[in-house]
Amino acid sequence: MNLRAIKAIAKKDLSAVTSNVQIFLPIIIVPLIFCVLMPGMIILVSRYGNITNMGNLEPMLKLFEKIPDINIKTKLLSFQDINQQMIFIFVNYFLAPLFLLIPIMAASLVAANSFAGEKERKTLESLLFAPVDLYSLFLGKALAAFVLAMLLAIGGFILFGLTVNILAYPMFNQLIFPEPSWWVLIFWVSPSLSLLAILFNVAISAKVKGFQEANQMSVFIILPLIALVVSQATGALFLDSKILWFIGLFGIIISALALWRMVKYFNRNKLFESQIF
Repeated sequence: MNLRAIKAIAKKDLSAVTSNVQIFLPIIIVPLIFCVLMPGMIILVSRYGNITNMGNLEPMLKLFEKIPDINIKTKLLSFQDINQQMIFIFVNYFLAPLFLLIPIMAASLVAANSFAGEKERKTLESLLFAPVDLYSLFLGKALAAFVLAMLLAIGGFILFGLTVNILAYPMFNQLIFPEPSWWVLIFWVSPSLSLLAILFNVAISAKVKGFQEANQMSVFIILPLIALVVSQATGALFLDSKILWFIGLFGIIISALALWRMVKYFNRNKLFESQIF
């Protein structure tokens, strides 16, 4: 393993991403939507209006009773106003799995561009002929996507917290974000699932000819996350801290197996042939 080569490859890929509007623009826009626009709209509608006027809230109120996290449930019921309850549960519970889209989407875009972008720029041959072992090559590609994903996750977390607490403070007279499960989400689940998404997309990028094809196939890594969002919204599955720890561990184990399999399967000849066939 060549640490200098890994850092150089990661730095090169990050530079390529920031100079590509097609990749960089969604990476900037999506966090603004999920971290500012969505929580901001929910809070402002409740703060200056009445959220009960938006429709029948009976299914949502029944859903509150099924929440397994005793701490969240106790704190939720401590608020007398339905608008306060809705804001608290949305920002601390229902938006949590949706927030994972930020690092995973960023990781998928950068990873999809890893080898596919080299092929489109006609620079893959020089990279393959460089005195770098294949393990370091894959780690460098993965590192670039992972660093950007974590920066966005932590930055988005801070931005989300500022938006929620600043806008909601006049209603609650206290800070309502984050709950303990968010720390597990940001610093355990987000890295593990981002790494899994990266390895999946790097493998795809190494096999296809161009970025668009790799990016289209990356949607398959998003589908399980959408399933988590739907499951939590419908009450089929509640993501408490215990489940989040399990999801993170699952992501780490599968990522380790995926990296081992990738290095064993791919070789320089296969990477070179992938841009032709």
